[in-house]
Amino acid sequence: MIRALYPGTFDPIHNGHIDIAQRAASIFDELVIGVYDAPPKKLLFNTAERVALVRGALAHLSNCSIVPFVGLTVECARTIDARVIVRGLRNLADFEFESQIGLANRKMAPEIELCCLISSTEYIYLSSTIVKEVAGLHGDISSWVQPAIAQAMAQRLAENRADLPGTNPPAKKSVTKTRSKLTHHG
Repeated sequence: MIRALYPGTFDPIHNGHIDIAQRAASIFDELVIGVYDAPPKKLLFNTAERVALVRGALAHLSNCSIVPFVGLTVECARTIDARVIVRGLRNLADFEFESQIGLANRKMAPEIELCCLISSTEYIYLSSTIVKEVAGLHGDISSWVQPAIAQAMAQRLAENRADLPGTNPPAKKSVTKTRSKLTHHG
């Protein structure tokens, strides 16, 4: 039995991630999605939320499980007895990055192989960063994420906007005062 680890931040999981997961699940006996707990970037969702969103998005894959992890990816792979780390490649920059990381991982854990799957053409441009940016500007992300993910993002982005100073509309009284100052030159 060959178990593979597909690690990532998945903030949020999008259709490109799902495509890679589905394809990896068809190759390997078992696929474990490792949701990285402490990436060095600003997150929209906390780890428990990302795990839940990934679990929902991949519920149709019977040989797939989801675990949070922190630390080195190769240590996570060792902990779960994965023999392969799966990564998706969209472009040359991904290839260069993943080959560097893959070589470092191979030095640390020569028993663990790297399997890179080329993104399907309809997702080759897609990243979680793009999904978040477009959603944050009220763009349509329905072809990039599952409906449950889009809904969770809309809710979180609305919460985040409500928490920002200056994003709440002024109270009616303030608006009236402003109008009276603008219309009455005294």
